[in-house]
Amino acid sequence: MALTVYHYPNCGTCKKALKWLDSNNIEYHTVHIVERPPSKLELENLVNNSELPVKKFFNTSGKKYRELELKDQLPNMSDEEQLELLSTNGMLIKRPVVTDGKKVTVGFKEDEFVDTWK
Repeated sequence: MALTVYHYPNCGTCKKALKWLDSNNIEYHTVHIVERPPSKLELENLVNNSELPVKKFFNTSGKKYRELELKDQLPNMSDEEQLELLSTNGMLIKRPVVTDGKKVTVGFKEDEFVDTWK
C-alpha cells in the first residue's frame, strides 16, 4: 500500500522526505497540504495513530503560527479546538505528514523514516 504524504511543494523538509522515499523505492502519493488540508476527522486519526500530542502537529516555525500568536494560545486550547484550527489552514501543520493509514510520522528525520517506513 502506498504512503500518503501531506506536503507543501516549496518546503525544503518535504523535498528531503520525498527524495528519501524515492531513493528507497517506497511508493507514495502526495496531497498538497495547503490546497487540501486534512479535515478535522483526518487529523484526529493522524494524531491517534501517531501517538503524539496534537501540539506536535503545529508548524511552530511558520509565519501563520507566529501571526496568530499560537505559542501563547495553545496551552489554553482543548485538543478539539486545536484540531479544528489545524484543519482550517494547512500552513499551520508541521510537514511533511506521512501515513500508511496505521503509522504516522511528522516532519522528516532520516532515522525515524528508516525505522518507520523501510
